[in-house]
Amino acid sequence: MPGSLGLYDFSTSGKSQFFPKKKVSRDDEILRQECLQRKSLFEDDSFPATVESLGFKELGHKSNKVKNIVWKRPKEICENPQFIVGGASRTDICQGDLGDCWLLAAIACLTLNEKLLYRVVPQEQSFSEGYGGIFHFQFWRYGDWVDVVIDDRIPTFNNQLVFTKSAERNEFWSALLEKAYAKLHGSYEALKGGNTTEAMEDFTGGVTEFYEMKEAPKELYKIMKKALERGSLMGCSIDSLVPARFETRTVTGLVKGHAYSVTAVEEESKVRLVRLRNPWGQVEWNGPWSDNSKEWATLSKSEKEKLQHQSAEDGEFWMSFEDFKKNYTKIEICNLTPDALEDDKIHKWTVSVNEGRWVRGCSAGGCRNYPDTFWTNPQYRLRLLEEDDDPEDNEVGCTFVVALMQKNRRKERKMGANLFTIGFAIYEMHGNKQHMQKDFFLFNSSKARCKSYINLREVTQRFRLSPGEYVIVPSTYEPHQEGEFILRVFSEKRNTSDQLFSELSTCCECLLLTATLQMDGTGRLNLQEFRHLWNKIKQWQVGTRGTISSLFVAFLLMLDEVTAGFRLNNQLYDIITMRYANESMNIDFDSFISCLVRLEAMFRAFQAFDQDGDGTIRLSVLEVRTPTT
Repeated sequence: MPGSLGLYDFSTSGKSQFFPKKKVSRDDEILRQECLQRKSLFEDDSFPATVESLGFKELGHKSNKVKNIVWKRPKEICENPQFIVGGASRTDICQGDLGDCWLLAAIACLTLNEKLLYRVVPQEQSFSEGYGGIFHFQFWRYGDWVDVVIDDRIPTFNNQLVFTKSAERNEFWSALLEKAYAKLHGSYEALKGGNTTEAMEDFTGGVTEFYEMKEAPKELYKIMKKALERGSLMGCSIDSLVPARFETRTVTGLVKGHAYSVTAVEEESKVRLVRLRNPWGQVEWNGPWSDNSKEWATLSKSEKEKLQHQSAEDGEFWMSFEDFKKNYTKIEICNLTPDALEDDKIHKWTVSVNEGRWVRGCSAGGCRNYPDTFWTNPQYRLRLLEEDDDPEDNEVGCTFVVALMQKNRRKERKMGANLFTIGFAIYEMHGNKQHMQKDFFLFNSSKARCKSYINLREVTQRFRLSPGEYVIVPSTYEPHQEGEFILRVFSEKRNTSDQLFSELSTCCECLLLTATLQMDGTGRLNLQEFRHLWNKIKQWQVGTRGTISSLFVAFLLMLDEVTAGFRLNNQLYDIITMRYANESMNIDFDSFISCLVRLEAMFRAFQAFDQDGDGTIRLSVLEVRTPTT
């Protein structure tokens, strides 16, 4: 399937976690051996110990914050440094001077599942045997697992770690994990501000579902308990009226605009309890069931031990489920498989993955509010072939989860990029293999759609529809916004999804191959060429008035008469738009005619050289001519 990353099978049996069936290539062992042979410690030139790796604005060259930062290796910071001390745990993560509580909350959740943890943080690393100053970590990245290699130089101030640290001064796995994640995104500053689910998915390849507390289902407690039992990662937060960087403490000890980890859900003496952790490693809930509250006196010693109750200012605390619902506004659950919250039966799920992009003037049509351009968005055919084995409430249909993720926006922050507001709609179709045109969307309503367009890295929602063929249309809210995305579809029964290509988006990229106006290169037209050109102009002039939208140009460009049936890749249409369209994505008639004349001339010239008709030609230097401008 075009643009597809393939189909993988996953199971919720507990034995097969949410990992693709392929190995990650590693370079760290080769580099480590080279360092050992040279008797020198590894220095990572791709993420150097310089201000460029710290950031680009608040941690950039002009910032006073970075002047006294010194990059040091753990052996320069303390005696007997260790990668992991006594097993990796949630107390190993204490936030430093970087607003990445969302990442640290996800790391704390990760420590609850050893199999997941040691996939991301390989264990066989140390500061003693075979030490070469090199470490590696693994992250899920848009459909693939990638190995990130770093050196162990870490930012310090007065010999103290500037960013994430462990409660144990000589333990460094969490600080090095943060550095590897910073490298993945270009700098430490790129990690400032985010959503816990982003890191959760990068640690698991899972799919996240959100619950607003005010709209949470009645069985939320059961959902949370079952999710933790199945290895799902879980975070929560309290919405703030001010931007997230202004984290504000409440009188209850909770912090607004701040990410927390949910680390346990238990019931003792008919009281339902939730355990949470503040990534700061301090500042805790002070209400009922807090560390020193009177409620603990009602439990026996064995019950307290079961709950691992302790009075310590370590950022971890218990609260009742009712208080949890009253105080927190959002909960995020990253499922290793989409059925992790359903029941205890073993299911087989499949995921189909497609990569795509929105290109200004070509495939960046915006949401349904823009009917003139919405139809130009990328379209993906989804075939649901079988109904669920165990339908809920005797309601037949196919359950599936759609996850639309925009790519690389965090990494491109230093260039001014922000998250787009994204979403998707799903329409029913019948056997059409071509890109659906404008009229289809004017006269057909969607069968399903995401609840809202939102500026998150990923928008996810669960649906149930009858077996059949559907088309998923992912888009940004506003048209003409360029970016890459990945579209994943999860279903209990096997589904297939592939992109619907159109001549509209494929043939309009041939300007790179455009030849001169006529074949002999003299710059003049003979009578036959003039007659041919005049007839074309009259034909193309039909339906145009003054200026026309570049999308209409695209429609005319797709005519077989012009393209001679050629199908070209998507990138080149953007060049036509940039060359001929104005800021309003319109084109005047003179430019329109010039574009089509050159386009047709190019195809005629190509066909003249393509003697055997196999779609390929070979030219000498003398046969190559520079296109006129």
